Amino acid sequence: MATIRKAGWFIVLAVAMAGWMGMLGSLRGVAEAGVIASHFSETADRSEDLANVQSFLENRIVVQKLIDYGVSPEEAMAKVRAMSAQDLHRLATLTDRAAAGADDGIGLVIGLAVLVILILVILMLMNKRVVIR
Repeated sequence: MATIRKAGWFIVLAVAMAGWMGMLGSLRGVAEAGVIASHFSETADRSEDLANVQSFLENRIVVQKLIDYGVSPEEAMAKVRAMSAQDLHRLATLTDRAAAGADDGIGLVIGLAVLVILILVILMLMNKRVVIR
């Protein structure tokens, strides 16, 4: 095992694997699970759902995305008002989940910390010293 660690290809392979894992770790998707109602509840209030969707559409990021797609916020709100109560309720519940999946950058910091620790472990396995002064 000691001769393998001294081989030049081992260092290249270790650095390549660390880089590959760092790159894959930075690419994330959002996966959520939850219970979806099989039928629409008649107790849902349309005005409450409409206010929820309207506040979501007033978000500056959402407004910019709508403009990028060629839809004005007024057109989008007109479409929302024309929706049925069941579709409006479904859209309102989806807007609640959209805010929960927002990224605040903590994942990137954790990923970088794991990458640094991985590099330090690889260097220690190769009998190299890391001195921070």
